Amino acid sequence: MAEAKENNNSEEKKDEGKKLTLGAGKKTLSLGGAQSAKIRQQMEGGRSGGGISVEVRRSKRAAPVEEKPQEEAKPEVKDTQQQATLRGMTTAEREARAKMIREAIEAEEKRKAEQIKKSQAEIKKEEEPKESPEEAARRQELEEIERIEAEEQSKMSEAEVLRQQNMERMRSTPPSQLTQPRREDDSETMRDRLKRNAKAPNPREADNRRRGGKITVTQVLNNDFERDGGRSLAAQRRAQAKARKAAMGKQEQAQKVYRDVVVPEAITVQELANRMSERGSDVIKSLMKMGVMATINQVIDADTAELIVDEFGHKIKRVSEADVETGLEGIEDNAADLLPRPPVVTIMGHVDHGKTSLLDALRSTDVVGGEAGGITQHIGAYQVKVESGERVTFLDTPGHAAFTEMRARGANVTDIVVLIVSADDSVMPQTIEAIKHSKAAGVPIIVAINKIDKPEANPMKIKQDLLQHDIVVEEMGGDVQAVEISAKQRTNLDKLVEAILLQAEILELKANPNRASIGTVVEAKQEIGKGSVATILVEAGTLRVGDIFVVGAEVGKVRALINDKNEQIKEAIPGMPVEVLGLNGTPESGDRMAVVKTEAKAREIAGYRARKKAERDTIAGAVAGQSFEDMITAAKAKGQKQILPIVLKADVHGSVEAIIGSLHKMVEDNEELGVNILMSGVGGITESDITLAAASNAMIIGFNVRANAQARTLATQENIDLHYYNVIYNVIDDVKDVLSGMLSPLRREQHIGNAEIREVFNITKVGKIGGCMVTNGFVKRGAGVRLLRDDVVIHEGKLKTLKRFKDEVKEVKEGMECGMAFENYENIQEGDIIECFEVVMETRKLD
Repeated sequence: MAEAKENNNSEEKKDEGKKLTLGAGKKTLSLGGAQSAKIRQQMEGGRSGGGISVEVRRSKRAAPVEEKPQEEAKPEVKDTQQQATLRGMTTAEREARAKMIREAIEAEEKRKAEQIKKSQAEIKKEEEPKESPEEAARRQELEEIERIEAEEQSKMSEAEVLRQQNMERMRSTPPSQLTQPRREDDSETMRDRLKRNAKAPNPREADNRRRGGKITVTQVLNNDFERDGGRSLAAQRRAQAKARKAAMGKQEQAQKVYRDVVVPEAITVQELANRMSERGSDVIKSLMKMGVMATINQVIDADTAELIVDEFGHKIKRVSEADVETGLEGIEDNAADLLPRPPVVTIMGHVDHGKTSLLDALRSTDVVGGEAGGITQHIGAYQVKVESGERVTFLDTPGHAAFTEMRARGANVTDIVVLIVSADDSVMPQTIEAIKHSKAAGVPIIVAINKIDKPEANPMKIKQDLLQHDIVVEEMGGDVQAVEISAKQRTNLDKLVEAILLQAEILELKANPNRASIGTVVEAKQEIGKGSVATILVEAGTLRVGDIFVVGAEVGKVRALINDKNEQIKEAIPGMPVEVLGLNGTPESGDRMAVVKTEAKAREIAGYRARKKAERDTIAGAVAGQSFEDMITAAKAKGQKQILPIVLKADVHGSVEAIIGSLHKMVEDNEELGVNILMSGVGGITESDITLAAASNAMIIGFNVRANAQARTLATQENIDLHYYNVIYNVIDDVKDVLSGMLSPLRREQHIGNAEIREVFNITKVGKIGGCMVTNGFVKRGAGVRLLRDDVVIHEGKLKTLKRFKDEVKEVKEGMECGMAFENYENIQEGDIIECFEVVMETRKLD
């Protein structure tokens, strides 16, 4: 106690401030002040279980008034042991210590507040509980921590102010004073200058060095570098990476994922690597091990790709290129989704038996008047609303022999075939062909015997003739309906419609309108202002404007739908024929149409079909369907054949098809002639067509189309004739005439006379001359002769000399004598017969 009093007196005399010490061993907090001895006695006699003792010493002097900080440096104050300990802590440790002290103070205050509430009413309000020594020590320590933090912040701010002042001083100093050092004398060496300049470095450069952490060799030699005492940038990065790694914890090695790899028939190395999620270089190394030298963009076959996939541990799933069409037309529809649809009826029969006239009567229109030559050359698709309110879709097919493909196509897309036979005629070749197509397609037939209004009509004869082709009408005990009509007089048309509806009811024709639309191209053409237009018969689903579809090898997006009345509609239901606009090319008649979800899918399918078509054309060529031996024979005979090149353009694809078929059929059995269709298409004749024809000396045929102005000008310059037609008969006849002119003429011998050798004369320098008597016809100089001996031809040649007496004559008639000599032949004898003939060349015609 005496020692405490002595310390107290010395502290009062010296007028020292508060001092804080922290004992590391006993965790003792001591505060200098007046009543330190008394408080220490209370603490020693008080609690001893806390493990912390507080010594408080208070000065009797008033607290000194804070003075404003002066710019000059403050004298250093020697820290106590407690202050030194606190300064030795890091910022995080001091913050943790301060937080702990605040929590302890708050807990103590909460406890005191609870004691005040529990105290009795006699305690006066002004007598508040005194602050305990532990609480005072905690507050003191907290204040000391805050003061130390403030000092460090002030030091940092002073350093920042100093740096800013240096920067301002550098900006105000002229560049010449910075770059040119003062020279004390001329004898100063370069090394001395470097040393002197190193003693006063540029503040900006020094600042950059401190921030950059890099020094030069010269700075090291001159000891002219400063370090901020911290770690280098590389060390900081390593520490950050180590901290991140520690925060993330121990990572397990990623396990390899094995995938199902889809491999088509051909695939590039890069695509195979992508599908396996492997590096391309690794795949190339595996190929090299197998002896396959391939680049990253090279295509490999499916077998090689399978070996690579197995080597990397994946599972292969091989697919064919044709799989792109899988599921294109959808799955089988449920019976509950099917709704009735209009029947599709195809009118077939021989040419000029009244097919289009019947359809005109049903539609109350005049289509025949619009067809060239009064014959149908296109497939017409129409929908008629009958008196009962039901709708029937009709397809009108051509009857000419050239349109076999059209009739076959019409039979394949139809539900019912109406076979038209003229009552004043009989069963004709195209009628028989229509019956065969219908039976091949498995379509029921209704016989319509037309032109019964004519006096010479004999319906019973028609029914009997049909028996020869297995068509037995109901009157004769069969199951085929027969209706006698007159399209011109509109007789019994209602009975025909009733028969069609009855047959449709038996067939129970239904379709699902709520699915992706599918259909068949009936006809395709190219129109000015519309582009490629396809007449499509919708079979299932509903075709709407904006649908993306694929048809054959062409892709399209429906821009407009036009019905048979030339009206634009927004959708087409099953059983309805419509013209579709929006194709990027003209498809072929008979191609299937299907609506797809995306344009990418449509282009993929169209690309596959285009490649397959090109392969078929390359393989087939002009000798389609022939064996290998036939191909070799045809190649040898190609040089002997006369080939007519043709460029063909027509208004619709069906006409192109019919003309090509007729031309090939015309020369299929001819060994001397052939037809080569260089180019065929739908649309007008263009400059490229003229250029192609000029290069190959081809014949240009335009069927219901014309050449544009540029093409006509170029044709005139190249001296090429343009042949325009609107009736298929005329095309076939003109091509036949051209081919006939290409045939070699027929060589025929014409006998003109005989002569008998009566005597042989041997004349010097001339040779042997036979004295002859013309026994038959006449003998002509320059004609062909044969020498017969005992009725055997021993020589054939020409006469060299024909004389009568001593004069050369052109001919000698029967009963007259003459002298004859042969060219390069003298073996003649008496009694030989000379036969004289002429060779006549006759023009041939193609059958």
